[in-house]
Amino acid sequence: MNKVILDVSASLDGFTTGPNVRPDEPMGDGGEALHEWHAGDQIDLDALRESKGTTGAVIIGRRTFDLGLVPWGGTPWPGVPSFVVTHRTREDLLGDNGGTFAFDGLEAATRRAKEAAGDKDVWVLGADVARQLLRAGLLDEVRLHLVPILLGEGTPLFTGDQGTLIPEGKPTTGTVTHLRYRVPKA
Repeated sequence: MNKVILDVSASLDGFTTGPNVRPDEPMGDGGEALHEWHAGDQIDLDALRESKGTTGAVIIGRRTFDLGLVPWGGTPWPGVPSFVVTHRTREDLLGDNGGTFAFDGLEAATRRAKEAAGDKDVWVLGADVARQLLRAGLLDEVRLHLVPILLGEGTPLFTGDQGTLIPEGKPTTGTVTHLRYRVPKA
């Protein structure tokens, strides 16, 4: 059975982007540093490979879609269907790389993404949609890549949310610390 997984890099002060997110800087000022570990040591590359290798569909927040479409040139991963959570639905969009974006509400997008993923997992992109999934009881796991930088401002990961996550496995540390948590179901 597949899972809905938030796989996210965050600064030590809890931000998933830097300040001043805008179209020409979709990760905000200094936010690209959150992903430098993608070219890190073997531990980092193994964590990245594991995450991407199990991804069968993607749920994307509308703002993340709006900011990411141009840099991605289509879906974040060619051939992996992407479902944009939005109140402003529209016809499906074929990206420049051949991937398709479908637009729907939270529960419908999640259901469709899980169906499309088959026996693989659904990856979540965007802090706001991750919070919505958590609140709706639709998020199964959090994979947190804790980056040793302080951004001071930006997009916070779980602002205003409360809960207890259950550690899964042991943390591993490369250039960043990789943590994994299961989200308990009520």
